[in-house]
Amino acid sequence: MRHVARAASAFALTLVAGAAAAQAPCREETRFDPPLRVLRCADGLVLETEQGSGLRPIDRNGDGHLEGAELGGRAVLVTLPPNRRVRREGFQILTPHAIASVRGTVYAVDVTTARSSIFVERGRVAVARRQAPESAVTLGPGEGVDVDAEQGPLTVRRWPQERVRALLERFGR
Repeated sequence: MRHVARAASAFALTLVAGAAAAQAPCREETRFDPPLRVLRCADGLVLETEQGSGLRPIDRNGDGHLEGAELGGRAVLVTLPPNRRVRREGFQILTPHAIASVRGTVYAVDVTTARSSIFVERGRVAVARRQAPESAVTLGPGEGVDVDAEQGPLTVRRWPQERVRALLERFGR
């Protein structure tokens, strides 16, 4: 059973916007089974994060529409509807190891100290090393990639059902 505590009114989220902070039309919920922080934005973007994930939303130009988020650890499940207004560069999740950019999809990013793992449930995601964005790979449904501190090429793999299930169960799916 999924228990949800909802904010009584719109949550005024302080975002990264260069030197200034902006307010975004996003609401925050807390789920208890499993324990998650859920950020729902008016434009359809949903970010589900594990407790202690250190997710930091990014709104560089202060217009209230997130361009991305930095994830310091743990995992986030991103739902980005295809009709969401997306800038030319797309929505990005930045980790210590990788940059995952999308246009409209559902995908998960899991971060440990050693690596960032990106899995696509639906849609397409471009993934690159944070230090080498020019050598990106594109993931489709059922595919994932592990990005670590090494500098070799990224290897796209179809993830085994057990690995997919273990990751998505962390989000109650």
